[in-house]
Amino acid sequence: MFKSSALVVCLCLAVASANPVLKSGRIAGGIDAEEGQFPYQVSLRTASNNAHFCGGSVLNNRWIITAASCAQGKEPAGISVMAGSKSLTRGGSIHPVDRIIVHPNFDVTTLANDVAVMRVRVPFMLSPDILAVQMSSEYVSIAYGALVSGWGRRAMDSPTFPDWLQYVPVTIITNTECRVRFESPYDQRITDNTICSSAPVGRGACLGDAGGPLLHGGELQGVVSWGIPCGLGYPDVYARVSVHRPWVLVHTMV
Repeated sequence: MFKSSALVVCLCLAVASANPVLKSGRIAGGIDAEEGQFPYQVSLRTASNNAHFCGGSVLNNRWIITAASCAQGKEPAGISVMAGSKSLTRGGSIHPVDRIIVHPNFDVTTLANDVAVMRVRVPFMLSPDILAVQMSSEYVSIAYGALVSGWGRRAMDSPTFPDWLQYVPVTIITNTECRVRFESPYDQRITDNTICSSAPVGRGACLGDAGGPLLHGGELQGVVSWGIPCGLGYPDVYARVSVHRPWVLVHTMV
């Protein structure tokens, strides 16, 4: 079991957050994404300086899904969305956000129900470079060959984000196994509303990856939420999309 009271520090994987839980960042041990991969992946930027702080996924030509921890306390005018490029600095299109809806049961302390949706003012031009992701409607307990992607840090002590989108293969594990690998009180945060992934030491989500996608079977299974940074052998924890899908559909009319 990956247990150590010195290491069990729970963190939100957003770059900036008022959450008292510590924060995490980029894909540790990641692989460069290829052209055509992850066309639904977006980067959330601060509108003032165009700096990346979280990930997200395109739902349709007006809406994206991300983590509530990426949106809590922020105004739409302060956020823009970059879509259609694997690079943080080149290509793609920038879309100002005009509406944010945070899940009403989001808990800023435990990160329960860590889901939000954002509407862009100027619609996405759907193309091979910008495509909508399909949300899973099935409860997946365990699965191999899942992928998590993002521009988060490669290591907690890394001062910068990679310019090119990264991804890492992970295994979706049961919530029972996930709980066993965390000490109290973090084990109690693993519920039917969450989904966990595991990867070898040196690989996993890191600071800046929050809000990004966990994909399996061509469908969005999870939204990156929290973990112990970065790539230390602990599970990464996501908001479970199949559980939150009805709420998302009501607000985005996907």
